[in-house]
Amino acid sequence: MKPLIAFLAWVLMAAAAHAVQPDEILKDPVLEARARAMSTELRCLVCQNQSIDESDAPLARDLRVLIREQLQQNKSDAEIMDFVVSRYGQYVLLRPPFSGTSALLWIFPFLLLGGAVFYLLQNRRRTVVAPAEYLTAQEERRLQELLHQSADYEKP
Repeated sequence: MKPLIAFLAWVLMAAAAHAVQPDEILKDPVLEARARAMSTELRCLVCQNQSIDESDAPLARDLRVLIREQLQQNKSDAEIMDFVVSRYGQYVLLRPPFSGTSALLWIFPFLLLGGAVFYLLQNRRRTVVAPAEYLTAQEERRLQELLHQSADYEKP
């Protein structure tokens, strides 16, 4: 059990290390914390589902270095993010803001879910089982006759 716990701890520590290389880390811990916070908000354009903080792609490294260079030039977080977005477009943001161009991306999952619920409710109403129809007395007698004949026919 202890080796399993040690292995899981090692994996979690390795995941926490991210892809930031030692030569990228700034000496000022406050600037480094700001750089790490911004790099977790930006999408790696190569990997597409990772932040640049997690990605080993060369483009992600270039973006991390760019952020750190601009931080050293005393630019604000907003100025740096605006620069990156103006250069690469809103796609570079992991959480794009709600706007006219991204409205469909924000609304589509809810429309899809609403459509699925509506379809299921409509389909459920159509599949209502009709009540069982009972045999009339005449049909019941005929059925008994047929069963009786069938029983006589099967006897050797």
